[in-house]
Amino acid sequence: MSTATPTLDENPGKRAPLVLGAKDFHAVTDKVAGVVEMKTPPGWLVLFTFALTLLCVLVASLGYLVGKGTGVWGLNSTVGWAWDITGFVFWIGIGHAGTLISAILFLFRQKWRTSINRAAEAMTVFAVMAAGIYPLFHVGRVWFAYWLFPIPNQMALWPNFKSPLFWDVCAVSTYATISILFWFVGLVPDLATLRDRAPTRLRKIVYGVLSLGWRGSHKHWLTYEKAYMIFAGISTPLVLSVHTIVSFDFAVSVIPGWHTTIFPPYFVAGAIFSGFGMVVTLMVVARKAFGLEGLITKHHLENMNKIILATGSMVGYAYAMEFFIAWYSGNPYEQFVFLNRAFGPYKWAYWTMVSCNVIFPQLFWFKKVRTSIPAMFVISILVNIGMWFERFVIVVTSLHRDFLPSSWSYFRPTIIDISTFLGTFGLFLTLFLLFLRFMPAIAASEVKGVMPAADPHGDHGHDHAHAPEASRV
Repeated sequence: MSTATPTLDENPGKRAPLVLGAKDFHAVTDKVAGVVEMKTPPGWLVLFTFALTLLCVLVASLGYLVGKGTGVWGLNSTVGWAWDITGFVFWIGIGHAGTLISAILFLFRQKWRTSINRAAEAMTVFAVMAAGIYPLFHVGRVWFAYWLFPIPNQMALWPNFKSPLFWDVCAVSTYATISILFWFVGLVPDLATLRDRAPTRLRKIVYGVLSLGWRGSHKHWLTYEKAYMIFAGISTPLVLSVHTIVSFDFAVSVIPGWHTTIFPPYFVAGAIFSGFGMVVTLMVVARKAFGLEGLITKHHLENMNKIILATGSMVGYAYAMEFFIAWYSGNPYEQFVFLNRAFGPYKWAYWTMVSCNVIFPQLFWFKKVRTSIPAMFVISILVNIGMWFERFVIVVTSLHRDFLPSSWSYFRPTIIDISTFLGTFGLFLTLFLLFLRFMPAIAASEVKGVMPAADPHGDHGHDHAHAPEASRV
């Protein structure tokens, strides 16, 4: 009979440590700042070149779109929305995990968020930027986009305040503003650390300007914590409100397949689902590329996989309820739309959506799967493939067969549709890679706060001795 001491994973009475390998606060500072201070890794250059190439594709596609008009997309008389609104809703959803991790989990004092919240916040900001491209260029004459704003009102044009599209503008712009402020406020202490460690004068000036004169005084910390708490409180309702309002683009219409009250909670669950899928995808790569396995542990990834499992189950339940509502309503048009989704010309898209969003995430019930790096990486990618197909199915299958069979059509994307969507990934990845290279990707001060050395009543032992710079960020 084996007498080996059980590990933390084998002993359910003990929680897995949130920080591995770093014995003191100084080691955490070195690890976080080291990512910025190290020589540029060849792998980063390869990925950045690839992302920059995609960004150039985006610029070329948008330039061609402006020159020729939105007719270069595959839209037709029946399907007036397609890849444009699909891409917009997809990217807005990607940004939800960052706000949930940073705001809601912070308010609920979930310590495991500390190593992943900074990157998730950055992901939110960059995803909203990618999403904003679609409504901006969908107007066609983008140089007249300022007409959308009522002040100054020199054109005697006013927004239609009854339109959910205008609600979108208000919700998404508010979300973007709060997300940027929340992200930047959290960066300030770590930017000051990079300023104090800067090896060159240029870096010292840049990080000095960005750190806003931070000195780490007691007054500074009190002000910082109050500001962070206020932004967390403001951001929390935005997690629910933004994608709820995005769902109103569809739910307040009278088109069968869209006109349903289940859309707001369904869209919110789907947004968190896809957002966490993207965080897992990025964190798996980042922790390996920069040697951050001790700060972004399997425990962090496993918890995110549990949230993916929970929200994926909610999305699956919503899919079932859509069919139930269509049947129970007795509306033949509603029933036709959902039967058409599952068995019509786009059935391949519908069953791809169901497979990626409902079936594959159920594998996370098994601990071996949700703690396996290759498995979670593959499933997280499948989740976002499925969530893109979900938006595509909702938009296109509800439009391509309307009340007049003579106007039925089949939407096919053009090369500009495809290149524009791929180009938004270029924008997102370019910004995210620059963030990883030149900004502290992990909130060092928050990570130190969950270490045993930060607990004045804890057993610090030999592995978690007090560090000489315990009071520093």
